[in-house]
Amino acid sequence: MAETDRRVALVTGASRGIGRAIAVELASAGWDIGIGFARKAEAARETQAVVEAHGRRAVLCPGDLASPEDRRAILEAVRGAFGRIDALVNNAGAPPAVRTDLLESSEESFDAVLAANLKGPYFLTQAASKWMVEIRRRAPERPLQILNISSISEYTASTSRGEYCIAKAGVGMMTRLFADRLAEYGIRVNEIRPGIIATDMTAGVRAKYDELIAGGLTPLRRWGKPEDVARAAAAILGGAFDFTTGAAFEVDGGFSVRRL
Repeated sequence: MAETDRRVALVTGASRGIGRAIAVELASAGWDIGIGFARKAEAARETQAVVEAHGRRAVLCPGDLASPEDRRAILEAVRGAFGRIDALVNNAGAPPAVRTDLLESSEESFDAVLAANLKGPYFLTQAASKWMVEIRRRAPERPLQILNISSISEYTASTSRGEYCIAKAGVGMMTRLFADRLAEYGIRVNEIRPGIIATDMTAGVRAKYDELIAGGLTPLRRWGKPEDVARAAAAILGGAFDFTTGAAFEVDGGFSVRRL
């Protein structure tokens, strides 16, 4: 593949978990990677090393998505390293610092969770979209995409982390809004809704979900793995769904199936 033909994806939250798995899966499929991360620099460098072991280029893109200055710096890191962007994967997110009953949760927690999971990705997508529109004018045939990593929490009530559910519901609407707005430029916007995935974020509730999964919470009675989500992301970004935009892909072990 010629250097000018190498595809570039910015993956936020790529230092670990689902984000790292997506970055590595895309690297194995020939993508160069912008590794977005907020705090865990050592883990981000580990992701970088794995991407480079696949023979791809990787650039570290540190920054807090809640900060306008950091969002600009993240995109400038990608621009400076590669001069282009073919895909944005909005994966970064964070749960509430403490799970709190809906009747007791604080405005501070609400603001922090919405900033990390919705406001930050929304305005990063806005800025990346403008860049992609510029690219589209120079390269009419180049596939350009945005992929949001949402959650089954988008439509599943969990009253001990209401702010997280609201944020993920917002991501679902964000997907549809940008899909509609960018369709005239041929820029496709989709989302993946992961189910119960074994990551650092879910480590603290492992015993709870072990019991629920064993009891049939999901038809496929196992935890999801980051690689399950990564393979779906690679298929979507790889062009397997070229006539699809504004869609949500369920990677949830069948959680969304309604059963009697």
